[in-house]
Parts: sequence; C-alpha cells; structure tokens
Amino acid sequence: MSVEDLAPEAGPADGPVKHPHPGQPLTESDAEGWIPRTCFKHGPPRRVGIELEFQVHRDVDPPEHLAPDKLRRLHEDLRVQPLRSSFTVEPGGQVELSSLPADHLPAAIADVETDLALITEAARRHGARLVGTGIDDLPRPRRFLAEPRYAAMEEYFDRTGTAGRMMMRSSASVQVNVEAARTGAAPGDLERRWDLLHAIGPATAAAFGRPSRHPVDDPRLRGYRLLRQAIWRELDPARCHGPVVRPGEALQDAYARWVLDAPVLAVRRQGRPWTAPAGLTFRQWLRQGPRAVPDAGPPTVEDLKFHMTTLFPPVRARGHFEVRYLDAQPGPWWRVAAAVAPALLEDEAAADEALAACEPVRQQWDLAARAGLGDARIGHAARGVLTAAAYALDRAGQPGLAAQTAEYLDRVALRGAGPNAAEEERPC
Repeated sequence: MSVEDLAPEAGPADGPVKHPHPGQPLTESDAEGWIPRTCFKHGPPRRVGIELEFQVHRDVDPPEHLAPDKLRRLHEDLRVQPLRSSFTVEPGGQVELSSLPADHLPAAIADVETDLALITEAARRHGARLVGTGIDDLPRPRRFLAEPRYAAMEEYFDRTGTAGRMMMRSSASVQVNVEAARTGAAPGDLERRWDLLHAIGPATAAAFGRPSRHPVDDPRLRGYRLLRQAIWRELDPARCHGPVVRPGEALQDAYARWVLDAPVLAVRRQGRPWTAPAGLTFRQWLRQGPRAVPDAGPPTVEDLKFHMTTLFPPVRARGHFEVRYLDAQPGPWWRVAAAVAPALLEDEAAADEALAACEPVRQQWDLAARAGLGDARIGHAARGVLTAAAYALDRAGQPGLAAQTAEYLDRVALRGAGPNAAEEERPC
C-alpha cells in the first residue's frame, strides 16, 4: 500500500500534493517537496487505528514453535476468516491484525476485539496459541517469508550483527495510528502532537516493555532489560532513531531531510536480488542515478515510497502518525497500550500533565531500554503518563478503559507482574 493511500480522506499539510509521474526519474527537489506534503496531512479529529502483532506457539507446555507446514496452514485459515481488519504475516511467521481507521478509540478497539476472537479460535483449532510479547522467549526461528524484500533486509542487517534477525523473526508490537494534525486545528497542532508522542515515548515504552528470556548473541544488545527497545536503539540509528529538528527548521523539512539521508536498505528489481549498495543514501541515489545502482536506473517516486517503509523511527509519519514504540502485550493489556496516546492527544489537560511528568526523561530512550521501570525517573514518568491517560479516558466517557489503565499501572507496570500469569495467557 502506498504512503498516501493510508490517509485517503486527509488533506495535505500545506497546499496540493505534487505527484511525480509514476515511473519517471525523481529529482531531489521533487522528493523534498513531496515528502512533507504526503507524510503530514490534516485529518478528522479523532481518527485512530490499531495494529496488533503476536508470536505463534504450539499450545503445549513448555511452548515451542509451530512447524513451518502447520504454520502455513494456520495462516491460510486465518486469511479466509471474515475479518474486518487486514491480516498479514511477519517475516518470522508472526501474525498481524491492522484495523481500518475508526472514528474514535472505542470503535477501533471493538473492531479489533471481534477479529482477535476469530483468529484466536482459529489458532486453537490448529493446536496453536497467540502470544503477546515484544521479543519471543523461544530461540529465533528460521525466516518464514522468502520475498526478496525480506531477503535483502536480512542481508542488510546481517552486515552489523544478528539484532536484525531478532527484530524480523522474533519481535511483535502494538502500533497505534493517529492523525498527524486535526482538520481546522491551529497551525501548531501538528508540532504539538508530534512533540507529545515523542516526549512520552521513553516512559511509555518502558511501561509496556516486556522483559524476555530470548537468547542474546549480538553483543550490542547485552545489558538491556527490554530487548525490543534495545534493538531499535542499536540496530541502525540512521533509520531507527528518527529526525532531529535543527534550529529554525520546520518539522516537515527535518523529516524529509532524514528520509533522504537514510541508507537504502533494498532496491526493487525484477527477477534479481534486491540487495542495495553498502552505505548508499537515498539522496545519493537521487543525485547519482545509474552511477550508484547501474542495474536499477534512477529512483522513482515508487522507490521513495518503498524506501520510507524501510525506516523504523519511534513515530513514523505516513499521512498519519504511527506510534511504533509499544511492545506486544499479553492478555487484555493491548487495549491499554492502544489507548494511552489517543487519550492524551484528545485531552489538553491530561497531555500537559503527561508532558510535565516526562520532561526529565523525554530524551532518555536508551535509559528506558536498559533499565525499564527499574529506573526511578522512568518509573515516575510512566506513572504520570498512565495516570493522566486514565483520567482522560474517564473524562471522555470510557470508565471501563480508564479503570483498566489504572489496573495496569498498579498491577502490571509498577508491581512487575509477569506476562505469564494465568489470566494473561490469552490475548483477548
């Protein structure tokens, strides 16, 4: 799916989007203009989407991976279920549900609940269960998907270690999609929403981080409590840490600069491997054309769209904002993980409370990944975020979800309840 297709009802951030002609060479100036207008759109005030990923295990004790042929049959069964959400498969065989954009958070949760019940029951019929955790406790399986995109991705990340294989084959997340800016809102709305999502990021990632017993063979990941968060800190900073806005620079321009200066992970080709030249940025490809990639020619807008899907910042702009820093959750807790950001974005007072709580640690992504809630400052900020979100949900007429958020704060996040409690084994 193309970047702009993800927000078909939204308007551009500033004037009409100039669409370079498909298949024609893309200029650097075209790219610098197209990215801001495509990635930062204004949409309905409360539009929200939820994406859930799960590991798949045999339903036995102790758990083990499902055999590839049985996993394939399970995927085939899940694809024919009457789901409202989109169903996809991740490189290691993990399953993903992606809801349609809903008009408000309760509707998005209701849609996912219905679909999750269907795929959970289907998994049960195949002798399998869905497991919500950021990094699978089991050893890394073989890569399940053979598409050239994933072969090139694995080759690219293998240049520096095994963290990329762990990310592709053994990781899972809760992703929340929210509008980049609200239709008719003040000019600063986009920047405030971006700032809020990043300011609460380290504490919120720690609050929903799931410690894992996964074997660690990449020395870069040693010493981290939260392995999924560690991967995004160490894997490839140029594509995973996101843009830093320079003094006097607009957010949209900073994002475009970051996109173009990120290394090319894969080059799409017909009938040949998609391997990219080492160290080549997209900007260099634009400037050098066939001299940079002789067997692929100059990049087009379709190549730029694909390149943007290979960037993994904490918050990704794709016509809306994808909040990507939440681990997959066991039991009912995915609802809480999905609710925090939308609740704070729609309640100014709660947002201010969360921002104040997170101010001392707003840049401390590495500390949050290494220590989690074991660090007192991160723990204090996480309590502030979840408390503010619970109040916001209650004020928005969602007392049940507010109570569940408060329960998660007290019973799971700050008391360290493990993900293997009996009532948390199933995802719905």
